Amino acid sequence: MHKSMFRPAVALALSLILVFAMGGSAKAQSASDQSLPDYMDVIVGNGAPAAKTAVAEQNVLALDIAMFGLYDDAQAKFQKNFLAQHPVIMALFSNQGGKLTLYRPGKAPLEAPQVPIRYQLYKSVGHSALAVFELAGSHLGTVSDQSWMGPMRAFRVSNQTALDSLDALDLSADARDIQRKVLEANIKFMDACLSKGSYTFADLQQYAQNIKPYLAKNVWLGASTQVEHWMKVVKDWKEMLGPDWDKTYGVSNTLYVARQNNVIFSVLAQFFGKDAMNTRLFLFETSQFVTTPDQMLDVLIRTVADRSVGMVFFGNYYLMDYELMGGDGRKAIQAEDKKYGIPTFLPPAVPFHSNEWPFRIDPSQGEGPATIEDIK
Repeated sequence: MHKSMFRPAVALALSLILVFAMGGSAKAQSASDQSLPDYMDVIVGNGAPAAKTAVAEQNVLALDIAMFGLYDDAQAKFQKNFLAQHPVIMALFSNQGGKLTLYRPGKAPLEAPQVPIRYQLYKSVGHSALAVFELAGSHLGTVSDQSWMGPMRAFRVSNQTALDSLDALDLSADARDIQRKVLEANIKFMDACLSKGSYTFADLQQYAQNIKPYLAKNVWLGASTQVEHWMKVVKDWKEMLGPDWDKTYGVSNTLYVARQNNVIFSVLAQFFGKDAMNTRLFLFETSQFVTTPDQMLDVLIRTVADRSVGMVFFGNYYLMDYELMGGDGRKAIQAEDKKYGIPTFLPPAVPFHSNEWPFRIDPSQGEGPATIEDIK
């Protein structure tokens, strides 16, 4: 007998032997009437069968789960096709003043040089004042227990060490003087607190007022250093790409607090221009300041790929850039508002495609200062 014919016969014989050895027939061992060993309890459980409605719900919900698996498979193909056709400038937030990477079809990613180190020096000195505020402010309710004195002494040493190091830094005389003024103000405030063994909110307010002018100047130093660097990088990349620039995509990330007047995104916008806004130039909000290139590429590819869905199903290329149920959601909110007798508070309906900035741009819709210089 041929081996391939022999194997099914052996399998059948073994199964029959097992059935009789267990003291029953194959018919008696139905799925609903099995005698399982105790060690299977943790696997099988003793719960009641699921209700028919619950089973039906899971059967339907399985469609959505399956969709995400298929979506992920397709996403990999979309990304490969997209990056083979379009250059992408990835501009990510970083503690070093940003990280820009250029992806070009058929070439390895090109990373831009970092912002000059002086940007980080300005930021570090500026943040030292915020650290003093956080340290003193967090102990205002418990100044008398002097639990703040140890951390303040330690931070005072750090400030003095930084102050003693200023002359060796590669900074202009004016920039170095501003750093010195900030650090000296920090030290003066901490020395007063430590010598008295106490401080008040009024003391903290006075410190903030004294140091404010130097902090404002430091912000300018950092911003101008960052902008000058990235403007040159993007300019050079645009010239290098030549005609391919018109099919280049730009993407940057932001946390909510950095969304308005986002520096790196605004630099990209100077070269991409208004027509590319929200078409080839995107600002994606993230849950943290720092994210990964892979996560940003995933969002970019999903956004662009879904535009084909909007066109095929609904005849509008940009529809899927927005919440699909958003329009009907507005109608539902209006209906519920009438039911509850409350006024409807919704933004105006706008076209799916817009070249407006992706944040607040209408000064008539707000109040108060818009720059540090405007604050009185």
